[in-house]
Amino acid sequence: MKIEKYAAIDIGSNAIRLLISNVVIKKGFPIKFIKSSIVRVPIRLGQESFTIGEISSENIKKIIKTIKAFKFIIKVNEVKSSLAFATSALREANNSKVIIQEVKKKTNLKIEIIDGRKEAKIISLNNLFEFLNKNRTFIYVDVGGGSTEFSIIVNGKRKSSKSFKIGTIRMINKITSQDVWHQIRIWIESNIRQQGKIALIGSGGNINKIFKIAGVLDSRPLTLIKLNSIYKSLIKMSNEERIINFDLNPDRSDVIIPAAEIFLKTLEWSGSSEIYVPKVGLADGMIRLLYKKDSGDR
Repeated sequence: MKIEKYAAIDIGSNAIRLLISNVVIKKGFPIKFIKSSIVRVPIRLGQESFTIGEISSENIKKIIKTIKAFKFIIKVNEVKSSLAFATSALREANNSKVIIQEVKKKTNLKIEIIDGRKEAKIISLNNLFEFLNKNRTFIYVDVGGGSTEFSIIVNGKRKSSKSFKIGTIRMINKITSQDVWHQIRIWIESNIRQQGKIALIGSGGNINKIFKIAGVLDSRPLTLIKLNSIYKSLIKMSNEERIINFDLNPDRSDVIIPAAEIFLKTLEWSGSSEIYVPKVGLADGMIRLLYKKDSGDR
């Protein structure tokens, strides 16, 4: 048996995350990807990027400090290979090139900004069907702070993907147009015709938290009825009440509501009534991408 460690840094709109995973390789057995550690630092880059168009010097300093800390963790873990990807917040910031250069200069880490299409493709590398029936049709929905990625998965294969400029931070700042909602509805309805019964696969910190609040067993789906009930409870509370009543971190207490709204709309437009939550996302897909590159598809 051989075990290799890989690290993925996901620079998102609401937080920067480090995932370190063990890849277990044994002849005659499927490759196993086992999460070793996850570190999340809540830096809301999207708040500045989507409203004023650039990241402040204060937050640039926070990015650099976070990356330096992550590099120490990566070194201690004796990681074989690592990647750092940034999504919509840096993608849309006017000073993104300056930030990437500054991070490279201060930490010697290269950040790659990826577009929504590549983000959706990497997310779909995750093996979602260890516990799911791959003969069903699924809509994979990854809700971020600045964008939401949708993928249609039929018989275990991704048939089409689309990224839309709608996310939790855009929504709490009221900078999401009604036209985007219309585009999402049209895209969903046109891609699920004649596909039979549909289920959702939900990804992102917010749906993971809602799933935990609901108390659903890992292999069971979150139902539309339960999601709607939790949503109605959340919107009646202040941020402080959500933190106290649902054990939410402060940076989660506001964005969890628009995330729930995106999932509720997707359920409505797809005619689905359940969401499976496998708790994987971009960073998990990045780990698989790293292994694939290093192994040469062995």
